[in-house]
Amino acid sequence: MSACSPWLPHDLLWGMEPGQLAADAPEWARQVLEQGQPVVVRRAVSAAGSIAVGLRGPSREQRYPALLALDAVQRGTSPEALRHVPSSRAWPALQALDQLRGPLDALGLAWGVGGSAGFELASGVGALHQGSDLDLILRAPEPLSRAQARELLALLDGAVCQVDLQLQLPAGGLALREWAGSASRVLLKSASGARLVRDPWCPGELAA
Repeated sequence: MSACSPWLPHDLLWGMEPGQLAADAPEWARQVLEQGQPVVVRRAVSAAGSIAVGLRGPSREQRYPALLALDAVQRGTSPEALRHVPSSRAWPALQALDQLRGPLDALGLAWGVGGSAGFELASGVGALHQGSDLDLILRAPEPLSRAQARELLALLDGAVCQVDLQLQLPAGGLALREWAGSASRVLLKSASGARLVRDPWCPGELAA
């Protein structure tokens, strides 16, 4: 990510045009931009004035990385802004969101909706299906104990479909399910790559 970017991983941005894609970009990528669909911010290093993004195609296999000029961004939205967006569709992932919204709000957490559910809620483009998981994002600037992680995971595992939550730390992303486990080292995904750490809130402490 660009150091001067105001956008965070999993944010959705509008404004990218087909002409900003590389010459060898797949045709489906050009088509989704022609349709005005948003792109999602990726966790990757980019040059000043640009931001790493990803494009979603109609199928799960259709994902394409790109760079978006910051001055081309027309608007954006965050996962947190999508958690109370209504939907009339009855996919299990959206049912799980309805089920979890109250309990998560009651915990006072900075959570939001990512993945296919977030994309559909933000854009109106159908991205979910019967077997879709619900992907949630939790901003965690301060340490979350492993006991707290297990309690949160137990709440999520009571939902009507698979729920995956990613903790967004100052230094990168971490799967809640992994932090709630018993391994002494966990995988922290940062803009410069993934690394095993013992304390993901202290990334300088690399695992041996």
